[in-house]
Amino acid sequence: MSQISAVFKPGYKALIAYITLGYPTLETSYQAAITLAANGCDIIELGIPFSDPLADGTTIQQASYQALQQGITVPACLDTARRLSQQITTPLVFMGYFNPILSFGIEAFGHGAAKAGVSGLIIPDLPPEEGAELELTTQQLNLDLIYLLAPTSTEERISLVSARSRGFIYLVSLTGVTGARQTLPPELDDFVSRVRAKATQPLCVGFGISSPEQAQRVAQIADGVIVGSRLIQLIDEDGTLTALKSFVRSLRQALDQEP
Repeated sequence: MSQISAVFKPGYKALIAYITLGYPTLETSYQAAITLAANGCDIIELGIPFSDPLADGTTIQQASYQALQQGITVPACLDTARRLSQQITTPLVFMGYFNPILSFGIEAFGHGAAKAGVSGLIIPDLPPEEGAELELTTQQLNLDLIYLLAPTSTEERISLVSARSRGFIYLVSLTGVTGARQTLPPELDDFVSRVRAKATQPLCVGFGISSPEQAQRVAQIADGVIVGSRLIQLIDEDGTLTALKSFVRSLRQALDQEP
């Protein structure tokens, strides 16, 4: 059983947090990850900045742009992950686009991630039809390659991802980009049910979750909740990370409560 799979215990709802490495500074993102781990997060997604983050909304786009302006590179991300894995036991997952990984070298990146203590990879723009080479590398290194599904995914795509994704399946709650939203899409229940009928992996929902109430609502139908843009906003608003700490605690409390 992988470190990621071990998070998903019967009846327990996982809290997964995303941050962009290097935003607003590399040290702040490092400290933010420490804060997330200490206050109830079960898995931490470390975003690798990229110049064309197609799946991301304004908040994460701006964070990625600023990180790149500061010279954040793939080696810097690998080094930060290594530092974190020496300080916390929370599983770390790299979330990034395929181009920087391809440029760095698929095998070299896989070995670097494994050596840094990373447990898995999420590549939003890598469909399973094109993931064979990275799948082989990750399997050899005991890294979980986590695929995504969207509400528009066909039954064929759901079956394919259910056969290939490891650790969990990332369910994009809506058609569009990341970003904090006031409401959840009404078709979310049906989408999760469609995937649940085919998949044996835990199902985790992300994109748009920005409050404890929304997190608790999603946890009624999914195994885990993924929050990103709202965390980036809180890091930006309060450099002491006090607001981040308080918000993450409120998410954890909401997930632990009976609905």
